[in-house]
Amino acid sequence: MKLLRRTILALTATSLAVPLALAQPAPKLKVGLMLPYTGTYAALGNAIENGFRLYVAEQGGKLGGRELEYFKVDDESSPPKATDNVNKLIKRDQVDVLIGTVHSGVAMAMAKAAKDSGTLLIVPNAGAGAITGAMCAPNIFRSSFTMWQSAYAMGDVAAKKGHKTAVTITWKYAAGEESVGGFKEAFEKAGGKVVKQLTLPFPNEEFQALLTEIAATKPDAVYTFFAGAGAVKFVKDYAASGLKKSIPLYGAGFLTDGTLEAQGAAAEGLSTTLHYADNLETKRDRDFRLAYAKSYKLQPDVYAVQGYDAAQMLGIGLNAVKGDVSKKAEFAAALEKARIDSPRGTFTISKSHNPVQDIYLRQVTGKENTFAGVATKALADPGRGCKM
Repeated sequence: MKLLRRTILALTATSLAVPLALAQPAPKLKVGLMLPYTGTYAALGNAIENGFRLYVAEQGGKLGGRELEYFKVDDESSPPKATDNVNKLIKRDQVDVLIGTVHSGVAMAMAKAAKDSGTLLIVPNAGAGAITGAMCAPNIFRSSFTMWQSAYAMGDVAAKKGHKTAVTITWKYAAGEESVGGFKEAFEKAGGKVVKQLTLPFPNEEFQALLTEIAATKPDAVYTFFAGAGAVKFVKDYAASGLKKSIPLYGAGFLTDGTLEAQGAAAEGLSTTLHYADNLETKRDRDFRLAYAKSYKLQPDVYAVQGYDAAQMLGIGLNAVKGDVSKKAEFAAALEKARIDSPRGTFTISKSHNPVQDIYLRQVTGKENTFAGVATKALADPGRGCKM
């Protein structure tokens, strides 16, 4: 009788324990933010994090049923420090997912570390083609763009405007080379001819000799990739030389993104191509811009959108695997078939895990890159070298 009673008590205790165990909340998802928080790109890093946190807040602080715990490392936009920095997050903090970064050289090191360790990585800016090209992996995704995409779209635009010859000018480094390569590919495919490709060492801003060469060459158009301080000086020098009046200047969107205040009247009327514009005027974008301004007392930019969509992509994958990041194949499959409802417009994810997205033609009006039409619809980066 005593034995029977003990057995009943034991069974009762076990049956009570099961629902209690099931009620335990899932452990927090460890998110490693490796972004520039100091230096030239600090504002970009902050905008990406703001956008990411805004989407999470809109979901009630959880993605895939799991609360998030953040671990932050300032990447200092320094490629030599990148491997040590990313290993702080992977090995020391044992994060479940990496979000980063802005600088392509740093992002390449992050991609290698993510590939080697199997850690999920979502890149919210860096446009180096190799990340979703030769370095592609089932656990690596991008929520932004490739350098090729915006440049290819502008090559298309220039050709459709009837230009037959063009000169390209950029810094001699990977981002510039990929950008002018994309422009050249589309422009020449449409029957145009790039007659000269001018470069100068990064971050040199002595443009005068090259502007003289452009004037002597007399192309129908000039295509450029510069960003930041270099973009400010180039646009001002181009206008001051008188070339703006005779040879139209076209650029990737970064020529006039975040630089218009400093460029002033020299930038007025310039055409650029990018996957976002300042006045898309869709309900989705208006709602996003309002929520961002309320939360941060700032106007959002393309970097904020890319951070927001990195969180959105993470959420889609986590929902599909019920919060279990170890299910990488199912996570990837969910994103590969998703239609992502972004402030930039709906986009999908290619087999190499890069956004397939509309690229917009924008024109500088005052201090805004205003929407002037769709340059190329649903443009997919070719993902050259990707094997997975």
